[in-house]
Amino acid sequence: MVLGAESKSRKSPGRTPRLHFAPKPANVVLKSENGGTASVSLRELVESRCKSLSSKYRPAWWLFNGHLQTAYSLLGDFSNIDQVWYQRQLLRLLDGGTLGLDFVPSEATMAKDDAPIIVVQHGLTGGSHEPYVRAILAPACTPVEKGGLGYRAVVVNFRGCSGVPITSPKFYTAAQTDDLRQALMYIQKLYPKAPLLGLGFSIGGNVLIRYLAEEGDNSRLSSACILGCPWDLQTNNDHLLRSTLGRRVYLRGMGENVMTLMRHHSKVFLQDPEHPSARAVPQILRLKKPTLTDFDQLFTCSVGDTPPFPFSDVHEYYTWASSNIVAEQIRVPCLTINSADDPVVQRVQMHTGGNGHIVAVLTAGGGHLGWFKSKRKRWTTKPVLEWMEVFGKGLVRDPIEVSSFTDESGYLRESQWPNLGCKVVPGGGIINGNRPDSQLFQGL
Repeated sequence: MVLGAESKSRKSPGRTPRLHFAPKPANVVLKSENGGTASVSLRELVESRCKSLSSKYRPAWWLFNGHLQTAYSLLGDFSNIDQVWYQRQLLRLLDGGTLGLDFVPSEATMAKDDAPIIVVQHGLTGGSHEPYVRAILAPACTPVEKGGLGYRAVVVNFRGCSGVPITSPKFYTAAQTDDLRQALMYIQKLYPKAPLLGLGFSIGGNVLIRYLAEEGDNSRLSSACILGCPWDLQTNNDHLLRSTLGRRVYLRGMGENVMTLMRHHSKVFLQDPEHPSARAVPQILRLKKPTLTDFDQLFTCSVGDTPPFPFSDVHEYYTWASSNIVAEQIRVPCLTINSADDPVVQRVQMHTGGNGHIVAVLTAGGGHLGWFKSKRKRWTTKPVLEWMEVFGKGLVRDPIEVSSFTDESGYLRESQWPNLGCKVVPGGGIINGNRPDSQLFQGL
């Protein structure tokens, strides 16, 4: 009786998220019930079709602040829920690098050829195995007759993440959009009738926003949803550096995760003695307990082989890589969700230059990629699925005109991107996304 009373008294009453719309929300064209089309304000559409965005978020009573939410997201065992099996395809890129594309359902025939496809960019050192990814993909890719959306999804694993091999000295960054661009080339070639929807988490959300901004009206993604985006990398890094917990727990934890990847793939980065990575990696490996800032200072900002790399220091790199400075250029519907008690992202972008294509949501709690309302369920799953259902099944959009060809070496190429190209290479196969092996870990 005492325990029950204590639990009841500590239960949060919940708070309604704060929604921000531009003064002039964009209009979107949707299919109407009579077979025609109708132009609808993005605000009107969200308020009528994505109602759970306005529902109260009530955190689990024992995860009552952002630190606990974040810790549980990192350390909890979610192997028995939201189970997803993937079919991995490896793509070799023109620069010699490799991407791992994890498709779900794992059998191509289990979804229609024109089923909407959710294209995922995961967090800093994560991958398709991450519970926050599976929490959305499991219901989204469940057949309609079993209560799901009947969609297909593809997780674009960063180079070296989730068991994807490193095959060139090039690594990924917080703003590198060409890898996503090449993955989209391949996905659209494979499923030309399917609308593509973006889903980004944390640093993957930063990459996704920058892609949408760079492409504008030509984005292959017809809409996107971003969770836990860091927005202003420099300001958020400064906030973390100013606190003991920020430096010793969050920045050091993220730094150690990146270092784990670097140690695992170090031989590849050292193969070409003339490449900047061959000089940077030995310095990195000598560091004891480096923070993410240390890693980016010694490696990320200096080893890029194309302009604007290299940067003079990490501050210049963070300023350039931030997504808040380009978000106003997005021209497709984009939902962003952040938490006010996120210990990693303490500076959140709610006003994106009056861009009517962006709907910004801020919850009072949820931590970084948490939003747990119980041991197994996250508040964010339902609103994201509502958004995906509206823009996957109802959006009317003019097709993007592209000119593609396959070159003599078998690379899929496009005339507007002469430096890009990809082709399928052996490897991959069925991936168990629920019980990752010892080399994988849950990240931020």
